[in-house]
Amino acid sequence: MTPEQKAAFLTVYRGLPRAGPGRPEDVRWAVAQAARGGSLRVLDAACGPGADLVTLAQALPKARIEGLDHLPQFVDAARRRSAGCGERVTVALGDMRRPEGKFDLIWCAGALYFLGVTEGLRAWRAALTADGVVAFSEPVLLNRPANDAVTAFWEEYLQVTDINGINEQVEAAGYARQAHRIIVGDPWKAYYDPLQERVTVLREMAPGPDLAHVLDDTQREIDRWHAAPDEIAYALLLVAPV
Repeated sequence: MTPEQKAAFLTVYRGLPRAGPGRPEDVRWAVAQAARGGSLRVLDAACGPGADLVTLAQALPKARIEGLDHLPQFVDAARRRSAGCGERVTVALGDMRRPEGKFDLIWCAGALYFLGVTEGLRAWRAALTADGVVAFSEPVLLNRPANDAVTAFWEEYLQVTDINGINEQVEAAGYARQAHRIIVGDPWKAYYDPLQERVTVLREMAPGPDLAHVLDDTQREIDRWHAAPDEIAYALLLVAPV
């Protein structure tokens, strides 16, 4: 991605509530499944604009929540969004592959695939406390073989597999799955509806070629989701080292 393309991407996502599909209920489910409380240390890896930081803070009222992202724009947005939580929530600029310290829970919404499930979980093992857990969402196929609409949607993510395939990647990293749920439908709509509004507004502003290219790609992604909204999904998993 060229600097111009990166700037165009950031323009599209500036001010959006989320950088990917998900709802507060997903966070609360993961916290409930983890069954941990008290003075925990929690990492939101690749926190984006901070959509889940406040929910984590509310669900774990005695925990210290730390957001981490590699994009300054998202770090600034996440800090503004979580300012009402006080000093208990902090956000830093950094690489999610190398979090500093030990965490009782690592939460990662729709970003672990940038590292690879097995590779990312292996990297995070040293960042977990003795009984620490990881909750992450990952693209998943609900039907094998996938239909043409689903195949088109995931054409740039050839590693997409079904829940059994994800489990194999988790086990290859030396973890075991404790629980999982499927994220489909409304959590994706909550992401794509504001994104569609943003694309429409930017289209009306006579965008330059780099921004127009990103808008085209984004619109194509939205349209492909609308072609199969009940079949395009994430699996949200809670896993722990064994």
